[in-house]
Amino acid sequence: MIATVVLSSFSTRWLGTWLPAGLTTKWYYTAWSEFQLHDVLIVTFQIVFTVVILSGLLGVTAAYAMARRNFPGRNIVMLLFLLPLLVPPITFGIPLATVLYQAGTGGTFWGVVLANLVPTVPFVILVMIPFIEQVDPKVEAAARVFGANTFQLFRYVLLPMLLPGILAALLLVLVRTVAMFELTFLTAGPTSQTLVVALYYSVFASGVRSVQSIDAMAVIYMITTLIWLLLALRFVNPTQIVARAKSQNTN
Repeated sequence: MIATVVLSSFSTRWLGTWLPAGLTTKWYYTAWSEFQLHDVLIVTFQIVFTVVILSGLLGVTAAYAMARRNFPGRNIVMLLFLLPLLVPPITFGIPLATVLYQAGTGGTFWGVVLANLVPTVPFVILVMIPFIEQVDPKVEAAARVFGANTFQLFRYVLLPMLLPGILAALLLVLVRTVAMFELTFLTAGPTSQTLVVALYYSVFASGVRSVQSIDAMAVIYMITTLIWLLLALRFVNPTQIVARAKSQNTN
């Protein structure tokens, strides 16, 4: 299926034959101008990087508190963090979009950002907790003994140890946000559409459009997502969290 889309995006004409009549790159130029991909990509990266930064700040802080503190109701809080990741986004996306539109942020840049933070912050928390638990609290205590304040403790002790986990979590959030259709579709306006929502409108909006130019847009979307996914896999071992859980059960 993917190969068919890619080949169609380069075809001059493909109808009733096994292979296209010829190959060309003109559909990529057509898609770039017809769908205003320059503006769409700028908005996409603005939204994605805003979500990544806010998810990192909120998620890492909350993950540290969850990993280092035992308090009544901790398991309930963990369950609440899991819910946005376990249920389909559309189930909480519609009431969330309703609240955002009533608050006046629906259809805006910040409405899309806030909607995407709902699943991404818990995602960062769940990814970062195993990394933080691997850091011996005695290391932090030793830094405190030698006079390190909170900022110095984070900057010189925790950050170097947690950096692989932070990079992995943020890159996976980036990929997740680029691919998030439901929440973005429900909360985006004409000037706050990401690439995946623009791709949907290019297919189903009224008017006649070339199939090849739509396929070219789909290929651009796939390449954009694939690049970030490969970068994420460069920094994270997908089995690390499972291995950590198994080691805890063994101990």
